[in-house]
Amino acid sequence: MRYQSTRGNSPQQSFLEILLGGLAPDGGLYLPSHYPQISKAQLDSWRGLSYADLAYEILSLYCDDIPDTDLRALLRKTYTAQVYCNGRAADSAQDITPIHWLGEEQGTRIGLLSLSNGPTLAFKDMAMQLLGNLFEYALKRAGQQLNILGATSGDTGSAAEYAMRGKEGVTVFMLSPRGKMSAFQSAQMYSLQDPNIFNLAVGGVFDDCQDIVKAVSNDLPFKAKNQIGTVNSINWGRVVAQVIYYFQGYLLATKSSNEKVSFTVPSGNFGNVCAGHIARMMGLPIEHLVVATNENDVLDEFYKTGVYRARKSAETLHTSSPSMDISKASNFERFIFDLMSQDGQATAKLFQQVESQGGFDLSKDSVYKTMAKYGFQSGRSTHENRIATIQDIDQRYGVVIDTHTADGVKVAREHLQAGIPMLVLETALPIKFEETILEALGRPADCPKGLEGIKSLPQRVVNIDADVSQVKSFITDHVN
Repeated sequence: MRYQSTRGNSPQQSFLEILLGGLAPDGGLYLPSHYPQISKAQLDSWRGLSYADLAYEILSLYCDDIPDTDLRALLRKTYTAQVYCNGRAADSAQDITPIHWLGEEQGTRIGLLSLSNGPTLAFKDMAMQLLGNLFEYALKRAGQQLNILGATSGDTGSAAEYAMRGKEGVTVFMLSPRGKMSAFQSAQMYSLQDPNIFNLAVGGVFDDCQDIVKAVSNDLPFKAKNQIGTVNSINWGRVVAQVIYYFQGYLLATKSSNEKVSFTVPSGNFGNVCAGHIARMMGLPIEHLVVATNENDVLDEFYKTGVYRARKSAETLHTSSPSMDISKASNFERFIFDLMSQDGQATAKLFQQVESQGGFDLSKDSVYKTMAKYGFQSGRSTHENRIATIQDIDQRYGVVIDTHTADGVKVAREHLQAGIPMLVLETALPIKFEETILEALGRPADCPKGLEGIKSLPQRVVNIDADVSQVKSFITDHVN
């Protein structure tokens, strides 16, 4: 399998060649040269496989430069009930991502695809734990070191740091927006004392952090000299690892591959739902992919109007679902590349307009008329909506959900179709957003055993301006 840039001006490379690097040299994102096609018979043959073995069937199609025995061993090392148990009974932990069916609404079943049972209580663990093992494997094989530069709006950072802590040959520099995460999220990251982990709290919003990561990645001499890689969802390894749980969710929700399922995905940076798009392009029988945004509704606006208008930092709202407080969705470029019939020049032109003009308008372009074939729908949720949804799900089903999952449930209910199950991708456990849970329910969220005192632990974090040169200087001063 070869990988191409969405901007069409970089040489094609293999999986291991792009794994450590992030952005392509031309500033684009990597995608496979083709999407492997899965037949209905092949899909049905995967029923009953363990999560690790299902992951092997999917990832072996994309990672053909890793020997089969090595890839299978890496996946079986990663996807274990012990890593993804989180206090659940061992039998239910075997599925890794079990479905929690809520009930029947509007003539169909609605359920939560449980993705938050990893060590940092968020769906990012599903891909990040594998990425940590892949990085260590690739670096040992090549005899290299890697300095990871990442940006987080809350969950990516802790998932990356817990996956990379203590990994041989890896140092992590994680940017986060100062004061814009929940207290629990901040404590998860900043309380880590591992010498290979550095937390930088940036004065600004997530988009400022993400822009710095991109700017450093686009400085090719600096990137090469300091061996810079990334774990953000611009990294193809992150996205392809997330494809697995769409297949797993579908197989758990159906009895034959003649059935269809819809997924609703709380989304800010488009990485999670992009994985669903890839699964659908591979032939997974997905009826609709519903993009759920919060008040930062750039993606909802695009799917309803054809206008993509990235907001400036000052326009990005700080909400009670902070991991979605993103107004410039990096992974969206991967979908636009497919929408533009994989025309790299056309895609590059559009995203150059994002930088120069703040966005682009496809509403009158013929490609906008082809949108329906990709199965996307969208909706928006506000603070009032998520409070009401948290209360309703608790009262109706006795289940407490986090704020982002609440955004997903609210929007999912607007797109239910009789006879087609709807799976909402659970985003995080509610304890990570305990302030809003307390506001909604008048009682605190349950805290998993062993994490009760995390906010009182000493924190190790450096405050820094939203300045590329300052970040570069910090990296230069602390690389191995």
